Amino acid sequence: MEPGVAMDLGLVDVEWADGEGCGLRKSVLEAVSRVRFESVLPVRRFTSYRGQRHFTGWYWATTESLVGFESWLERDRAIILDDDRRVVGLASQPFRVMWQGETRRISHTPDYFARLEDGSGLAVDVRSADRVGPEDTVKFSATEAMCQEMGCWSFALVHEPDLVEMANVRWLSGYRHARNRVGDVAKRLMDAFADPRLLMDGAEAVGDPLSVLPTLYHLLWCGDLRLDLAVPLGDGSVIGRAAVSHG
Repeated sequence: MEPGVAMDLGLVDVEWADGEGCGLRKSVLEAVSRVRFESVLPVRRFTSYRGQRHFTGWYWATTESLVGFESWLERDRAIILDDDRRVVGLASQPFRVMWQGETRRISHTPDYFARLEDGSGLAVDVRSADRVGPEDTVKFSATEAMCQEMGCWSFALVHEPDLVEMANVRWLSGYRHARNRVGDVAKRLMDAFADPRLLMDGAEAVGDPLSVLPTLYHLLWCGDLRLDLAVPLGDGSVIGRAAVSHG
């Protein structure tokens, strides 16, 4: 689709690489709603070369998947998605959307696909706010229209995260692995923070902070304990139990 040209959603093709290593598959839009895009392989390779101006790599998500990224901005967004308790599956470069523009065939590959706990899907594009040009806007709008057509999907175009919140989440992600959850320590920490208190006060009430803090940070990552992410994480951070939902 080009500026000013409407996209016929009935003529949209979606291409993806299945998780079985059988190569690329293609289908019309209406037939892909049940594809487990959270489990597919990236539809294109993450390349690296001498003199490359952006950084590529892989992030291990707690959804037990390796998620590729092509910039620090994408890596940070992968961490944020991984920390979102609604996200139960996550894949990078999950599919390619293709449609006929006025003069040429157009394609776009979203950066991420997240499967949410209610079964819905979320396609995510990551781009610096100052790097969204007219052609990008058209592609993002087309992808959003495609997601709306799916009915159970949504779309998000995201830019740079808040610096303080990102620093906090990035730190906590270092303790995301379940090995940091020491059972008896976790229970005592939950008791210690039954009422909100300062981070270090609660940690010292449980034991030696050197052995207690990894579990405390893990509980914060998992959302069992909560803090204000808009405030820099430190010894004086106020920590409390997460509110229990009865819905």
